[in-house]
Amino acid sequence: MCALLKTIIQSLVISSVIHLIYIVGTLIVGYIKTRNYKPDIANRWGKVETLQNEVAFGAVGSPLFFLFTFIGVALICWLIIISYGKIVGLK
Repeated sequence: MCALLKTIIQSLVISSVIHLIYIVGTLIVGYIKTRNYKPDIANRWGKVETLQNEVAFGAVGSPLFFLFTFIGVALICWLIIISYGKIVGLK
């Protein structure tokens, strides 16, 4: 029972790290794009549009989507850990 609990905790930690890397990566890409944006004011002068007054960084998604992907990645990691343990244990 202890080995099963250990693999479940390992898979949850790996899934958390993967999701954290994804979220931080999305924020960094959004920051870099915003930082390097240079508007073309000279060519846009003829077509004036109202500007958006809100800015959002990152991706907006359903919390259920992140829950399902978290559980799915954790299951995949759990299967990989179990498979790796069986392969290495066969020596």
